[in-house]
Amino acid sequence: MLEVNLEQGMPTADTAVRRLTAEIHRQKAARVLAFKVIHGYGSSGTGGRIREEARRYLDGCARRGLISGYITGEELSVFSQKTRALLDRLPELSKDRDMERHNNGITVVIL
Repeated sequence: MLEVNLEQGMPTADTAVRRLTAEIHRQKAARVLAFKVIHGYGSSGTGGRIREEARRYLDGCARRGLISGYITGEELSVFSQKTRALLDRLPELSKDRDMERHNNGITVVIL
């Protein structure tokens, strides 16, 4: 699965969200079903600004129909209905290194 690292270069949250916007458009044009966003979980371990802003942005994208939805790293499990639905469409997700790791530093964007 394609990975997009929003943390690279230690950008501001606004810059990271702009990167995410561009990547959503790029991957939709390439007809990708889903991609993984690495946003980190914050240096304190309680939630970083990039993570919070990226997920808030993805909420808006889902409401507007720009994306189908997203799965947080915490939910990336065969016990999650959203994950099982994506596995039906994208079986290679089962081999992803973050599956079942409850990694709150990533989010899978579903296009």
